[in-house]
Amino acid sequence: MKLHEPRPNELPLVVCPDGTILKCPTERELARRLRLYIELSADRVYDVAIVGAGPAGLACAVYAASEGLSVLVLDTHAFGGQAGASARIENYLGFPTGISGQALAGRAYVQAQKFGAEMVVPVEVTSLDCTCFPYALKLDCGVRISAKTVVIATGAKYRRPAIPELEKYEGRGIYYWVPPIEAALCGQEEVILVGGGNAAGQAIVFLANYAAHVHHLIRGPDLAKSMSKYLIDRIGALANVTLHPESEIVAIDGGEEGVSNVHLRNRKSGSMQTKSIRRIFLFVGADPNTGWLDNCGVKINDKGFVCTGLDLSPADYARLAYSTDDHYPLPLETSVPGVFAIGDARASSTKRVAAAVGEGAAAVAEVHTRLASQKTIKMA
Repeated sequence: MKLHEPRPNELPLVVCPDGTILKCPTERELARRLRLYIELSADRVYDVAIVGAGPAGLACAVYAASEGLSVLVLDTHAFGGQAGASARIENYLGFPTGISGQALAGRAYVQAQKFGAEMVVPVEVTSLDCTCFPYALKLDCGVRISAKTVVIATGAKYRRPAIPELEKYEGRGIYYWVPPIEAALCGQEEVILVGGGNAAGQAIVFLANYAAHVHHLIRGPDLAKSMSKYLIDRIGALANVTLHPESEIVAIDGGEEGVSNVHLRNRKSGSMQTKSIRRIFLFVGADPNTGWLDNCGVKINDKGFVCTGLDLSPADYARLAYSTDDHYPLPLETSVPGVFAIGDARASSTKRVAAAVGEGAAAVAEVHTRLASQKTIKMA
């Protein structure tokens, strides 16, 4: 054994720009080195705290900070959200040749910082306390952050199909996005991609440049209801992509090296087949990240999405008495005054990157309205 060879428990090794070597760092340790994570003070009160750094949250941060508001952005994992995992977004306004979700999110992240927004990644918001004012957000690091308004932009988490031992192979053959490194390793291999939405379509087009063949599994009879026509046409022109409608994965074989075989079933005929596959990419939708809002007064619908504006009835709304006028929810405002929801976590949202960005910008105007109203607030 070499004198300086790392031990197994010291891997992975990370070489920092200043030459420092980190041995098996935690996400937070790595984030500190990259200046993504800063220490927070419980004494400061922000004009707006944005929970989530996907397209909606980043857009809200850019516009709020550029208009002079003090802004804090918090995210559990990384900036970009689900859009950050898209290999190429080709129908986003202003990018006719397309742009990767990671590149788009990276530009927005830098832009928000340029205007003075404080960005903290990774940190998890564990609860929101709406019984006090300013509102209080409790973080997993033990700090309580205060903010006059809160914007919920937590998006959604990847849905896991009911496949036995699925978690056993995550990162070792099972992926919820298409990492460029994994795509490059797919050369001369057959792969499986599951999902019928636009994100799945974008991933297929990207994977087809690398993989010998892409088997595309969907539960429905076709893609017409779930995918944009330009992507359907693009995929249909790819000779190394085969669509398997009304099909699903029922079992996975493998070992220490990862996935080796995949068992497929046609849901209509019941027929089975087994394919020698090492990599499976799952794009089967997502569930909203709203569990941290339990018991804070923000109304959540039966599917876990945050209700705003017209989705609220008078009985839903936690009214506060204002000296100037009656208070009714603004279009992006939740059942708690001064708490807003945008992007994929919001009920009735469009689930598109451009729509999320638009909601992020629109929310800032509503934040200004509530900040002005708070100057004359009188608790009932």
